Amino acid sequence: MDNPFVTKGYAGAEYFCDRVEETKQLVELTVNGNNMALISPRRVGKTDLIHHCFHQPEIQEHFYTFHIDIYATNSLRDFVNVFGRAILNELRPKGRAVWEGFINVLRSIRSEITFDINSIPTWSLGLGDIENPAVTLDEIFQYLRESDKPCLVAIDEFQQITRYSDAPNVEATLRTYIQRCINATFIFAGSKRHLMGEIFTSPSRPFYQSVLIMNLKPIPVEKYEEFAQMQFAKFGKALEEGVVTNIYERFDAVTSCIQRVLNVLFLKTPPNTRCTPDMVDAAITYILDMFSETYADLLDKIPEKQREVFIAIAREGKAQNITSKNFIKKHHLQTVSVVTAAVRGLLDKDFITQEKSTYMVYDPFFALWLNRDDNHSK
Repeated sequence: MDNPFVTKGYAGAEYFCDRVEETKQLVELTVNGNNMALISPRRVGKTDLIHHCFHQPEIQEHFYTFHIDIYATNSLRDFVNVFGRAILNELRPKGRAVWEGFINVLRSIRSEITFDINSIPTWSLGLGDIENPAVTLDEIFQYLRESDKPCLVAIDEFQQITRYSDAPNVEATLRTYIQRCINATFIFAGSKRHLMGEIFTSPSRPFYQSVLIMNLKPIPVEKYEEFAQMQFAKFGKALEEGVVTNIYERFDAVTSCIQRVLNVLFLKTPPNTRCTPDMVDAAITYILDMFSETYADLLDKIPEKQREVFIAIAREGKAQNITSKNFIKKHHLQTVSVVTAAVRGLLDKDFITQEKSTYMVYDPFFALWLNRDDNHSK
């Protein structure tokens, strides 16, 4: 690999930073049949941790592993479509005897699955092809129960199921299936702490006390420093102390942002030279320039009242008391009700995040771009 600081997906243990204890714990617990809830803010590496665990020998050699990302789903039909596709895509390279076992169970949609010129199945279904998602879901769980190997299923952004208006009882439905599925173990990963907390810790909800909960914390800065210096050294480059700490503090330990800045610093550091702290600003500017048109388009598409609140939150960095008179007056906003409605819309679109009573722009680079002097008036 030309650049060891990966910015998209899991590239293997060599490029994976730390998480030694978390990996050990998650592997031990899932191998021993414990369903898990893995909770952390987005962009701190929980998906990569899941894939890292999937690649550990204890799991890789004994389990079928399925990663189901339901972030973009809005209905049970969406969920079933994503679930089925992910299972087929994982089984397909394992040979006909393996994937055929799955397809044979899917009686409700088997005729809709297509095959390429090599007779390899492809999940080419549209949403309309799944006429009865409840029936297809039942068939998927039948496969998990009857699979010739135990299954480990990770469902990413699990809190999304709370938005399925077509399936008001989806939590109870899934809980029943999972409870009866002794051949499969589940990891429910989520980034919205309050929603995940309500699902798994509220006595009135079906998933109450059904999982062990792991809250994923940021990687310690000293571990990141060690990892980054090692990666630079492999390519005959040097990384001075203070570079990683600078980035880590600026981006509040958000893994994806640290990786992206280090990626740029690595490509801007020639072999046999040193990367110094004074290069960080230029690397961040480089990234902001690359995304400038995208951010300008996004900002233009946000409704005016939401845009005003969005910019106000970006200026604050970590905004609190956003419905107070002081906040509204300081940022020339309108009424409390307008601010409240705007925040609701921004949260729904994931433009901002909320941790207890603190609000932040979801994308730290977007916040930095907004705070550049020439963007304040946009």
